[in-house]
Amino acid sequence: MSATLSHKTRSRGRRTGGTYRPIAEINVTPMVDVMLVLLIIFMVAAPMLTAGVDVNLPDSKAKALQTEEQKPIEITVDKDGKIYLADTEIKKAALVSILKPMMEGDEERRIYIRGDRNIEYGKIMEVLGQLNSAGFRKVALISKPKN
Repeated sequence: MSATLSHKTRSRGRRTGGTYRPIAEINVTPMVDVMLVLLIIFMVAAPMLTAGVDVNLPDSKAKALQTEEQKPIEITVDKDGKIYLADTEIKKAALVSILKPMMEGDEERRIYIRGDRNIEYGKIMEVLGQLNSAGFRKVALISKPKN
């Protein structure tokens, strides 16, 4: 019995005699993967950007106010009675002196008060009274719309 071995002369993996053709379609799978990851990141991050101080707002049947060109000033009173202007805690005595320069030249600018639903009514009225006695007339309370 004899065995014969054959040896091929063509090299492995090379195409012989063929021409290269351009790829007509683009693989979009990696782009879709990146877009889905970005969508998830924005969906998780968006609720964290709504307000700086966490308060439990009361419900209201009133309709939402229309937005104005000039952004209103938001004052927050948390459940402990601390007063915040944006995210910065301020003393009640300094509230008017801080707001006067912000309101100068724009008496139509609104001031919104966000008060925690569990705070005593008197604490909110103290802030309202202080603003009213200083001459601020465009003051409103913020509440959650009732679903």
